[in-house]
Amino acid sequence: MSSERKRLEDSRGKDSPWRFWGPYLSDRQWGTVREDYSAEGSAWEYLSHDASRSRAYRWGEDGIGGISDLKQRLCFAPAFWNENDPILKERLFGLTGNEGNHGEDVKEYYYYLDNTPSHSYMKMLYKYPQAEFPYSRLVAENGRKTRADDEFELVDTGVFDDDRYFDIFVEYAKAGPRDILVRITAHNRGPERRPLHLLPQLWFRNTWSWEEGAEKPVLSWLPPIEDRPGTVAAEHPVLGRYLLFYEGSPVPLFCENQTNAQRLYGIETSGYFKDGIGEFLVGGNRDSVNPERSGTKAALHYTLSMPAGATRTIRLRLAEGSRGDDRAKHHRSFQKDPFEDFDSLVEGRIDEAREYYVEIQESISDPDERLIQRQALAGLLWSKQYYHYSVARWLDGDPGQLEPPALRRTGRNRNWTHLFNSDVIAMPDTWEYPWYATWDLAFHCIAYAMIDSEYAKHQLGLLTHEWYMHPNGQFPAYEWSFDDVNPPVHAWATWRVFQIDRKARGGDGDIAFLERVFHKLLLNFTWWVNRKDPADRNIFEGGFLGLDNIGVFDRSAPLPTGGSIEQADATSWMAMYSLNLMRIALELAQHNHVYEDIAIKFFEHFLYIAKSMSNIGSKGLSLWDDEDEFYYDVLSLPGDELVPMRLRSMVGLIPLFAVETLEPALLERAPEFKKRMQWVLDHRPDLASLVSRWHEPGRGDRRLLSLLRGHRMKMLLKRMLDPEEFLSDYGVRSLSRRYADRPYRFSHDEIERQVGYEPGESRTATFGGNSNWRGPIWFPVNYLIIESLQKFHHYYGDDFKIECPTGSGEYSTILEVSEELTRRLISLFLADDSGRRPVYGQYPGLQGDPYFRDNIPFHEYFHGDTGRGVGSSHQTGWTALVAKLIQPRGR
Repeated sequence: MSSERKRLEDSRGKDSPWRFWGPYLSDRQWGTVREDYSAEGSAWEYLSHDASRSRAYRWGEDGIGGISDLKQRLCFAPAFWNENDPILKERLFGLTGNEGNHGEDVKEYYYYLDNTPSHSYMKMLYKYPQAEFPYSRLVAENGRKTRADDEFELVDTGVFDDDRYFDIFVEYAKAGPRDILVRITAHNRGPERRPLHLLPQLWFRNTWSWEEGAEKPVLSWLPPIEDRPGTVAAEHPVLGRYLLFYEGSPVPLFCENQTNAQRLYGIETSGYFKDGIGEFLVGGNRDSVNPERSGTKAALHYTLSMPAGATRTIRLRLAEGSRGDDRAKHHRSFQKDPFEDFDSLVEGRIDEAREYYVEIQESISDPDERLIQRQALAGLLWSKQYYHYSVARWLDGDPGQLEPPALRRTGRNRNWTHLFNSDVIAMPDTWEYPWYATWDLAFHCIAYAMIDSEYAKHQLGLLTHEWYMHPNGQFPAYEWSFDDVNPPVHAWATWRVFQIDRKARGGDGDIAFLERVFHKLLLNFTWWVNRKDPADRNIFEGGFLGLDNIGVFDRSAPLPTGGSIEQADATSWMAMYSLNLMRIALELAQHNHVYEDIAIKFFEHFLYIAKSMSNIGSKGLSLWDDEDEFYYDVLSLPGDELVPMRLRSMVGLIPLFAVETLEPALLERAPEFKKRMQWVLDHRPDLASLVSRWHEPGRGDRRLLSLLRGHRMKMLLKRMLDPEEFLSDYGVRSLSRRYADRPYRFSHDEIERQVGYEPGESRTATFGGNSNWRGPIWFPVNYLIIESLQKFHHYYGDDFKIECPTGSGEYSTILEVSEELTRRLISLFLADDSGRRPVYGQYPGLQGDPYFRDNIPFHEYFHGDTGRGVGSSHQTGWTALVAKLIQPRGR
């Protein structure tokens, strides 16, 4: 067992001290809802990137490649200056949702290269241009572009031409749970000598300004004493004492993590404010830092002169110290020379990380696949961030502060006053989505379960706690609107994580986890039934369901036609939800037969949904279109007129996800369930026809529960595997390609709508234009397609074959089709014979650059024809599912 695996095993079922410090510092705190105190909810404008360097945050902190303790009291991150930039580079820059022609977009290049679940070793790379960072040009050029244009990226500005940039690697290695070694290595990739100012920064999150009676922490400088190196001491009333040791002779700079009201608001004031270090270094203001060298924010200023091709390294150590008032004792409280064993400890942790991943990847022969998987998992682990938000406090305001505008009481999240979040949570993207999203998180947990099933279980349980989950049973969607509705995939993720964990740990698995989450899922299922099936027809109206602009109409807004949409995807998600809960109940019934009753309930609920999809409201209209042989949404107009909207999209493929097989052995261990199931099949022929049976001699009957019988499944797959429709070289598109030249047109009375195939960036303003389901390839639904095909194959076996691709004349088993889709998705990141990775798309320079080509970006989604990355560039949330796809089945 590797050292990292042993650390995880030792902490199973309890909090691990090794997780006390981690990459929990956000990549972006500005422009978030929780920092927005405007009347109209203009989060992007209220706290901008420009204001962020001068304004103390209320709810969290941000930095580049930084770390913090798990409650983000003490933070560490490096900052940089190239002597050309107008500001100190302390945080990542990007366009706001209103500035980008395709929504918010980080305009930096950084990569998460390594990480272990205990964060015993972490490594990231930041690419810093040597020319002036083109802040204004990025805003102006993208402002001139339309939604029909590609985004203007940082590389398009020319600042990376001739390799005129620094590669800055940031590494963290833990000597112990509260003893962190920091190694920052800068490489001058350019052809000339260039200066680089490197400023490791240590600061306290500002809590004392908002909490009455809170004791203010303090940072202070301790100069070298005899053989002891220089030190920054951090004293916190709860966290205790930490010491940041450093080598060399940097200049210590101190200020306060407090708002500069004079710069932001023109209010005459004095002090050493949050932007003091930047003002001192870049602005030349010698009065902006504290000459006493104490405060709540500190930097160690290293000035490096770097010849072409040169490398420079600085070493620091952040370690817990003993308490006491005597400064000399304080300085010596770390007993040994902090740098004596530094290199051997770092290299040891690197070896342990390598050893850990060798265990995980022992069945993967392709070194490029191993590289991709390891970086995907690294990005996933780097995406864990501390998230703090109390809606009630946010609405009421803080004691002694200005009262929030009255309009906020009628605005965003006003119905979520119970919500109090203060946890380390898996985020979708560390810059573009620095807030949790419920359905994203469910997919994160599948990849997490490969390497840290305890954390995956913790995350799934977190959202079911009463301080997250609404009293009515709804899960919070995301901070922009907790009321929005995401696909109900939590039960699926819970069951899959339980299975992965059980396979790893052996025995019955973590039944307590499964049971605890199951009870809360019952409440959430009831919320769905009561709120999203208003006509009690077992046909659901979930809203946009995370698929943003995929439909004819904005499904989150009132319809211009009046009425509602009977959604094929919402109804299918609920059928899937029913089967997931049935299967969990049957597992729990192996230990407590009371759960057989609940399993029966969800078995029957699935059948009622399946029947209703074939006969909406007993009016003879089905969500399945017999002529097109595809599933469509149906528009329910005032007066009960039902109008199919024959738009072929991912909405019509989601019925594939509602599939489950029941093994004879399982049914024998659940006799009451088996008895009731047989009664339904005997006495309700209308429902019995929805259940397939396969008799295996000597084993009994295997049952298939699915929205699709053999013919419908074959016809749906025929559409899905057609290269002229859904099948791309890189996975399954979210909209049929047939609409590229002939957009779908909907007309009713005087209302006209058009939907065309858009393989890349969205050309519609719906949902801000930063997301597009009208053609690109998305990992979460592709992953569910693959899993569903594996379940169908488990039932039908090798005798059931389909043409793949459609029109090729080549027939494959369903399992072989799932393997082909897996291969296509992985190929997004794989280097071909010429070294080209599709994800890098239109940037041939990056494809051939040895300093770029093997650093993999994991995008939000991918161009439906070329495979290039689109949307947010660090979506190692659900796109990290590629790590699971790379892993051989059964591992």
